[in-house]
Amino acid sequence: MDPLNAPALLRALTGLPRGPHRPTAEGDEAQAAVALILRGPEPVDLLLIKRALSERDPWSGHMALPGGRMDPGDPHLLATALRETREETGVVLEAGASYLGRLPAVAPGGVRLPRIRITPHVFLAGEALHAFPASHEVAAVHWVHLAELCAPDAHGAVDVPLPDGTRSFPCYRVAGEVVWGLTYRILADFLGRVSAPSPPSTPR
Repeated sequence: MDPLNAPALLRALTGLPRGPHRPTAEGDEAQAAVALILRGPEPVDLLLIKRALSERDPWSGHMALPGGRMDPGDPHLLATALRETREETGVVLEAGASYLGRLPAVAPGGVRLPRIRITPHVFLAGEALHAFPASHEVAAVHWVHLAELCAPDAHGAVDVPLPDGTRSFPCYRVAGEVVWGLTYRILADFLGRVSAPSPPSTPR
């Protein structure tokens, strides 16, 4: 399937769950949501952010999707995705973007990472949508063509130094940056639904 235009995306993502979603926490596991924001109609772009460097952020400096932890005042995880996107990128998704549904939740695999479950929510907006770093937690924003993510030369591996030694993880290389870990897993799932399957992912 050609994922590079909005009608094809809408067809591919038909059937994603869309109702309000507030899962029950398991033990001390936190809940979070991210927004996978597409801008079209053709070519279709995807919004990525680069997280600012911070000693308090376990994903400091990583490429990511806008999002964050659920606040007590959020009625459900969709509200979390909307709020966090607005706070981090200035994008008000409620003003014209179509909500396409949510993807399966992901969780970090590393024992030193927070116990958190992250639910991705997919949106499609018009080509005039503008984003900017609206929070000190965001160093930069990038609009990436889906064609770039789908290109074979965008797939690769990155060696990451960890406390127990260096490990190799699958990644995308786009916009001069490396996308790996949880964001890679979310994008691999998404691209697997709208195009040819992506390379297998490794938990992180």
